[in-house]
Amino acid sequence: MWIRMVSASGRDRILPGNLSKMSQSVGPGKDRAFASFIVKFLTMVTEHISCLFVFMFVSSVSQHALAVVVEVNKGEESVLLPCKFSGLIPEDDPIAMWTRGDLHPKSVHLRRKGGDDLREQNQHYSNRTSMSPDALVTGNFSLTLRKPQLTDSGNYTCSIGDGREERRLKEIQLQVKEWFPSWAIALLVLLVLVLVVSGGLSFYFRKYFTSGVEVDSGVESVQLLFKTTLHLPEDAKVEWMDKNNRKVHVYENSSDQPEEQHQFFRDRTKMNEDLLKTGDLSLTLKYPTDGDTNTYTCTIYSREGNILLKRQVELKVRVPQVEVDSGVESVQLPFNTTLHLPEDAKVEWMDNYIYNRKVHVYENSSEQPEEQHQVYRDRTKMNEDLLKTGDLSLTLKYPTDGDNYTYTCTFFFSFVALLLSNHPGEEWCFINVTYFAWVLLFLIF
Repeated sequence: MWIRMVSASGRDRILPGNLSKMSQSVGPGKDRAFASFIVKFLTMVTEHISCLFVFMFVSSVSQHALAVVVEVNKGEESVLLPCKFSGLIPEDDPIAMWTRGDLHPKSVHLRRKGGDDLREQNQHYSNRTSMSPDALVTGNFSLTLRKPQLTDSGNYTCSIGDGREERRLKEIQLQVKEWFPSWAIALLVLLVLVLVVSGGLSFYFRKYFTSGVEVDSGVESVQLLFKTTLHLPEDAKVEWMDKNNRKVHVYENSSDQPEEQHQFFRDRTKMNEDLLKTGDLSLTLKYPTDGDTNTYTCTIYSREGNILLKRQVELKVRVPQVEVDSGVESVQLPFNTTLHLPEDAKVEWMDNYIYNRKVHVYENSSEQPEEQHQVYRDRTKMNEDLLKTGDLSLTLKYPTDGDNYTYTCTFFFSFVALLLSNHPGEEWCFINVTYFAWVLLFLIF
């Protein structure tokens, strides 16, 4: 077994070393005593593993008390998520929908009077879902999911709506399981034991190689710090990734490699110049939003692909929350900025309903009511001279339980930069800049 420890500075991991040398790598005192104990314990387990019996009890609890648990094995032809409604179905634009809150977009399946509407369906479920053709007549909103996968496990919500209001009917917790042969169970028991011990070590020494950053939504940028005093080779590769294994930023061959990074981070990241010489491997992430809350890992590779250094940084983007009692005349969703906004800037407030409905639009120095969704018609207002004052707050009149959403304020503007060069054919470059602010609205009864 190989364990990566941190250097005496507490900032960097050293190169991999043998487990038997671990007690010499962590320094004197309690840390060395703890590491020595773990080494002896692992040696004893290895010598007596044939006599060890492990009993495991696994308990799972539904996320929602009223959720119905549906289990299916991976590889089955299909699975049915039941949902039946005996109430009155709206006559005006009825909608039966299935959603999964931990995905974006969260729409799994949506059916209207004229048939399925899959424009906003999450691509993970493409060509794998279906509902009864007469669902909006019989009230049978059950969903058939074909070829269930392990990643389909999660909580599904069955709802009915009319474009203005939405009523949740049922919560389904789907558990897709993978069948294990008997020989794999024995191997799994051994693996669990190793993971428990390794996890304990990782948690104990986590403070040495993991740092955290918290920032408010709406700031211009945030920096994920990583500095080292070790000498790095000129041909080293630096790679930032998030916990979803998406490439955030790649530096190789003495330059950035934007074609390798995930599109979610495109044009939003920056690293310092001469980073391999200075040892400053920090990453600047522009316009952070709630969706950027994640664990980011910076890894430095040698030319041969060996790991030289690794550091984790946890980023949390705080979202302001607004709570208001039902029945009040209005509520304000705050958003203030100190940035200088040009007169041609566009301001757009949206909610996180299935279609991300437009709540309020300000453009060309005036409000644009024809662009907002009918649910918010005549219910929103913004301050005068908002681009001059930087107060982009939104006032929502007569809030109800149906307004409990996450609201996003985005403002766009363009600036013109002259590219200086001696080459002919030089022209103006128009660059679009976007800022975000997220606000959670809760209604208290």
